[in-house]
Amino acid sequence: CLTSAVSNIQPVDQNWPTSQNCPVRPAGWICKSLEERCNRILRNMEASLTARDRVGIQDFVLLDTYTSETAFLDNLRKRFHENLIYTYIGTLLVSVNPYKELDIYSKKQMDTYMGVNFFELPPHIYALADNAFRTMMSEFNNHFILISGESGAGKTEASKKILQFYAVSCPSTKVLNNVRDRLLLSNPVLEAFGNAKTLKNDNSSRFGKYMDIQFDHQGGAVGGHILSYLLEKSRVVHQNHGERNFHIFYQLVEGGEEDLLRWLGLERNCKHYRYLVQGKCAKVSSINDKSDWKTVRKALSVIDLSESDIENLFGIIASVLHMGNIKFEADARGYATLNNNQEMQWLLGIPNQVLQQGLTHRKIEAKSEEVFSPFSVDHAVYARDALAKAIYGRTFSWLVNKINESLANMDSSRKTVIGLLDIYGFEVFSVNSFEQFCINYCNEKLQQLFIELTLKSEQEEYEMEGIEWEPVPYFNNKIICDLVEEKFRGIISLLDEECLRPGEATDLTFLEKMEDKIGGHPHFVTHKLADQKTRKTLERGDFRLLHYAGEVTYCVVGFLDKNNDLLYRNGKEVMRQSKNAIIKHCFPSTEPDSKRRPETVVTQFKNSLVGLTEILMMKEPWYVRCIKPNEAKQPGHFDDVLVRHQVKYLGLMEHLRVRRAGFAYRRKYEIFLQRYKPLCPDTWPNWKGTAAEGVRCLIKHLGYKSDEYKMGRTKIFIRHPRTLFATEDAFQVCKHKLATRIQAKYKGYKVKGNYVKQREAGRIETCWRGLMARRERQRRAWAVTDLLICSRFIKGFMNRHQPACTDNSEYLAYVRHSYLTRLKENLPKTVLEKDSWLTPPPILQELLLKAQTSALFKGKKENYPFSVCRPFADTRISGPPQYSVPVVKYDRNGFRPRLRQLIFTQEAAYLVEEAKIKQWIDYSSLKGVSVSNLSDNFLILHVTCDDSKQKGDLVLQCDFLFEALTKLSVIANKQNCIHVVQGSVRFDIQPGREGFVDFKSGQESMVYRAKNGHLMVVSL
Repeated sequence: CLTSAVSNIQPVDQNWPTSQNCPVRPAGWICKSLEERCNRILRNMEASLTARDRVGIQDFVLLDTYTSETAFLDNLRKRFHENLIYTYIGTLLVSVNPYKELDIYSKKQMDTYMGVNFFELPPHIYALADNAFRTMMSEFNNHFILISGESGAGKTEASKKILQFYAVSCPSTKVLNNVRDRLLLSNPVLEAFGNAKTLKNDNSSRFGKYMDIQFDHQGGAVGGHILSYLLEKSRVVHQNHGERNFHIFYQLVEGGEEDLLRWLGLERNCKHYRYLVQGKCAKVSSINDKSDWKTVRKALSVIDLSESDIENLFGIIASVLHMGNIKFEADARGYATLNNNQEMQWLLGIPNQVLQQGLTHRKIEAKSEEVFSPFSVDHAVYARDALAKAIYGRTFSWLVNKINESLANMDSSRKTVIGLLDIYGFEVFSVNSFEQFCINYCNEKLQQLFIELTLKSEQEEYEMEGIEWEPVPYFNNKIICDLVEEKFRGIISLLDEECLRPGEATDLTFLEKMEDKIGGHPHFVTHKLADQKTRKTLERGDFRLLHYAGEVTYCVVGFLDKNNDLLYRNGKEVMRQSKNAIIKHCFPSTEPDSKRRPETVVTQFKNSLVGLTEILMMKEPWYVRCIKPNEAKQPGHFDDVLVRHQVKYLGLMEHLRVRRAGFAYRRKYEIFLQRYKPLCPDTWPNWKGTAAEGVRCLIKHLGYKSDEYKMGRTKIFIRHPRTLFATEDAFQVCKHKLATRIQAKYKGYKVKGNYVKQREAGRIETCWRGLMARRERQRRAWAVTDLLICSRFIKGFMNRHQPACTDNSEYLAYVRHSYLTRLKENLPKTVLEKDSWLTPPPILQELLLKAQTSALFKGKKENYPFSVCRPFADTRISGPPQYSVPVVKYDRNGFRPRLRQLIFTQEAAYLVEEAKIKQWIDYSSLKGVSVSNLSDNFLILHVTCDDSKQKGDLVLQCDFLFEALTKLSVIANKQNCIHVVQGSVRFDIQPGREGFVDFKSGQESMVYRAKNGHLMVVSL
């Protein structure tokens, strides 16, 4: 990040894919053209090279005095004071903790670094994360990012930034967002249960964490898996002065709801709990336990823990606090007893008597007998603390497994993986114990892996480019790893042997055994083996190892106890009687109670490191080295001594020597030629041959010596930075000359362009005026046409209820078209939605009725064609009913004609004389309607007659026959009841009596009673 060159750095092209406009990010992104991408690379390379003397060098590989630790620190310090906390060593990222908020982690910054070449932009953790992702997608292989550094250097924050970058940059769907949220929120949960305040860091990880993030073929995060290493369980029962227990204890006490605390038997005061006050700093200004509690509660729900699991989890945390407050007293024989201890009732639902015996007695098996041996007070305290550590340690493992279940990807198809390894850095305290020994052994193994992988990647690149590999001298720390882990002779073997041997084994006997077995090792010294001068710096119970990072003195006190980490067998049996589901899971009854002693802590840790090494060896490495600038956590303060020490034990100088052992600078031919081709007349402005030939011609013109460079298959390798810088300086001089020529050309181009513009302006003006005149004439013609159209439309609207004619034909056509257009866009989605049809305008409603009439009478009744052109009316008599029409009713006896009105309502039909209802017919009792096939207007309504008091069928004559029957079929929904018959129709006068109506054609229309008593209807 070069401050003075910010103005030269171009923003990311807005047309590039980003997380917003590209739901699936491809494995390799491209710009609009190769030329545009090359130009951007060159501009940013120029910015980094020309500003090298003002804000340091972005890549330590370009440091001329690369073997000088002082030069290395000067460059780091210069950049740190400019808030440039990131610097490269090749692809390794060095990060210095600024101890303040920097505006370099915004969404805009993430978008800027997406899909960009590693060296295009200033060093940033987003660049490393993005390039690891894109390499994984393009090569379809697995990668890991190793984040290391001492406590307080910013490892956990670096891990969070990488996770946040992937959360934003990866494709987004509902399922993927769910996985993303669980990945992000697993961090605060693990921090609460696995982090604590130490002297060096307020949020120190007290366990090692390796997280695999699984990606599908489109780059979406679809799952994850977490491995944890060596939780510092001893912190549960003991904290040094100025340190705290794990965060979750304080979060529960300070932030827990009143009802929850009451249920757990807790008070809102950390000072009341022995396990929380040993460090004498329960409250820390930089930590907000109440706010963190809310975050953890939310996170536990997101990672899919049930409410019962959460309650059981908090019950365990509270039980550990209560367990720390249990006090033992000695009886007359010196044995430990528990008297009226109030804390017992809160311990995991275990019966008091069972718990009391488990804490004060040890079960010993002798052949077939079991004997309970009482504890002394000291032994009882040890057993209590061991049980508390075991409960917390196993609960932590259960929690990690639950997180893994929530992150598990059920899709069996192949996934690519990026692993994040956030593990303890090298630790050197005033007093170093068993934990520091394990942590520093871990760093020795990782340093060994680091050098092997770095040398391997360098050698592979040389071989790929066809350049001879030159062996690199470096310090091989295998001798130290062997000192610690060698079978039978290593420190781990000796420690396990001393822990397992019968007899009185103590920490001092372990020290004596080391002096006897490995006393001659050049990297090992004790007070007894040291010379007179060194002996003054060692206590009698100390031993010193010369690590790759320097000397560390370890106090042997506590090594055996911590390595054994014994939990008495009856302690496990007590836990199995708990009512807490998590405790039952952590102490299963199926767990074998083998009489063989379990593996020691250091052996388990060694085996887990072997497994971790195997995992990492199968992946491509990326490195982040975190550095703490000062012990006081002050922004802007750079402690040279402290940083120098970290640079040494992080192996940064070693890594730089490996990267610089061959060639300091390497670039593809195309990029190198594109930038420096102005320096040679033969390559400027365009080179016609291959890029490799162009570079060869260019460096020949520049006078490179044969030992200063090598030509690979696709890249040029330059040995010394001064060669590159000299080339860059020459380019800066040449650039000014080129700028002058370009300016002259551009000015001529602008003058000529202005003249052409003025000449064309006259022509354009003439054409424009003619165009505007034609448009005005056309606009006026359109106005006249629009006026005529509007007048016809208004006239049609005023006559819309009249029969179709010249005045309303266009308006009616518009109404039909408008309705049909709307109907097309609003058709019912299913055949069941009968009521969702759009209401048609009146003209179309009449057409629907005409269609209904056609279905009933077309081809069946002679006079039907004459009714087609006759419009239907809503009603023939004014009034509120649905429909009414005048009819002639013929008596059942004698067939006398009588004028009546036939009215249809929603429920029934009524035959009315003026205001008096003569007969009403419920539609449910309407059996059918009969009409003849001739041209008469008669209809017979057949009704159900159940008793003699009811009137019979109706014989009616209606001038609007088709309209009336169509209305009836629609209103009463009786389309299937209308029958067209030939000849005679039988009807019921009353129950048991019937009459007939005969139909025939004749010369004139008439209606009369025939001799046979039938009603005769003659039609034309």
